[in-house]
Amino acid sequence: MDALWGAAPRPPPPPPPPGLGPSESPCCTPTATRRLRRPPLPWARFSGWLECVCVVAFDLELGQALEVRKTSICYLSFPDSYSGCLGDTQFSFRMRQSGGQRSLHALDEDDGYNRGVPVTLQREAAHLFGYVYFRQVKDSAVKRGYFQKSLVLVSRLPYVSLFQSLLNLIAPEYFEKLVPCLEAVCNEIDQWPTPVPGQTLNLPVMGVVMQVTRSQNLLPAPLVLSSVNELDLFRCFQPVLIHIQLLWELMLLGEPLVVMAPSPTISSEMVLALTSCLTPLKFCCDYRPYFTIHDSEFKEYTTRTQAPPNVVLGVTNPFFIKTLQHWPHILRIGELKMSGDLPKQVKMKKLAKLKTLDTKPGLYTSYKTYLHKDKTLIKRLLKGIQRKRPSEVQSALVRRHLLELTQSFIIPLEHYMASLMPLQRAVTPWKTPPQIRPFRQDDFLKSLEHAGPQLTCVLKGDWLGLYRRFFKSPNFDGWYRQRHREMTQKLEALHLEVICEANILTWMKDKSEVEIVDLVLKLREKLIQAQAHQLPVKEETLQRVALYVDTVIGSLPDDLQAVLRHP
Repeated sequence: MDALWGAAPRPPPPPPPPGLGPSESPCCTPTATRRLRRPPLPWARFSGWLECVCVVAFDLELGQALEVRKTSICYLSFPDSYSGCLGDTQFSFRMRQSGGQRSLHALDEDDGYNRGVPVTLQREAAHLFGYVYFRQVKDSAVKRGYFQKSLVLVSRLPYVSLFQSLLNLIAPEYFEKLVPCLEAVCNEIDQWPTPVPGQTLNLPVMGVVMQVTRSQNLLPAPLVLSSVNELDLFRCFQPVLIHIQLLWELMLLGEPLVVMAPSPTISSEMVLALTSCLTPLKFCCDYRPYFTIHDSEFKEYTTRTQAPPNVVLGVTNPFFIKTLQHWPHILRIGELKMSGDLPKQVKMKKLAKLKTLDTKPGLYTSYKTYLHKDKTLIKRLLKGIQRKRPSEVQSALVRRHLLELTQSFIIPLEHYMASLMPLQRAVTPWKTPPQIRPFRQDDFLKSLEHAGPQLTCVLKGDWLGLYRRFFKSPNFDGWYRQRHREMTQKLEALHLEVICEANILTWMKDKSEVEIVDLVLKLREKLIQAQAHQLPVKEETLQRVALYVDTVIGSLPDDLQAVLRHP
């Protein structure tokens, strides 16, 4: 690694000495100390967007890295030798966070940020994203004969569109001007506003304003992005248009899937496109847009002593054909080829036809879909290609179809889950809130007869079978836990509001000191939990509960007051 250089929420580093060489490069190490709210720490705004900026150079004798902490980033930052990437290449990866390492910003801000954004844009505490700009050009001055270097942005934010656009701006300039250019860029990012998806963001960098907006009334800006994370789905799915629905089902059920592609660009885009299919449902399984044999999870994912894990892998090394041939679903894609005016579609093939060498493109699986294929969508997309319809319009058609399909599937679950919530009148001030009723799969399946997906979706098929299998997937587990947590918090907030509306003095009249002290302790605990979990409750409600606590303590004997006021 030539340099692992960046900015993190720590005091600013001293400027690098003149003639900074590979062995003297500074290193950005995330810290795990809790950040103070005020005053803001140096690089606090930078760390809201990025963990660090890395520069990885290939060394002929040492390879990409020596130090263990940096090894994963180094190997993931280079296309493997089978890709044959000449010129400039962009791709992304996702890696597991090493134990105990979390940035100050992640520790302090995740809950506030994550509560205000869709699940597809949330920060991840356990994983990091890497956005790579790799350059390989012939250079006779280099012993290997090629200049090979990657500029990598490491972040917890899944903003693939934004960060790849940012790399398009800064990487070519960096390869000309090196470290001083990166220092200037990092200082500019440290002036950016806090990430707020859904709002128009003007992000200046290197004399250009990157504008992220969904508004149609665009302000003048050289570079406008309609989304921070959305890919061109139609371009990504061109070789598999006739299999979109099958792939959607595999993603919904969290099935293990390998995407074998000729380059990390194609593998990473396909994996990210597949995992975005479930929007607005969160994809709760693991996924690696670009995965190599050097990854720390290689043995875990390739072992045959247990069933393949629920993960989507993007790979380019043909070695994986042999090591992962026991996986149930393998998508082998090549460079896009045309058949007349239309993109050539990969064919469904049996896993038995998967050869170790010279594997042809195809979707190798024995999976049978639960739902019938939507031929209308495929016809519209193919007709759009023949009429040269813009790619963004085609992508909008694909995205809308997948969104409506997911919503049709998830709405009955949402309705049934809402029916498990206790009635508001069952919440009383001086008793523990009632519990959410258990999710009974049989009861839910019975409800589909009159409130199923057939109300909003024209597709026919075995919806019941699809739900039954979904119940066994990590995606159901993640969805249920999230909804149950939100409902529990709503109950707690409702309980606090009911307490505020009650007459506490009337309640206290016939209560013993033990019962009153117990109430004080419980109300204090509720206030602590409300602030720690950021319950959806008004500030004035919390203030009234705190006033109740003071009122109750004031009614007790002096000795008890002294104890309770100074715990």
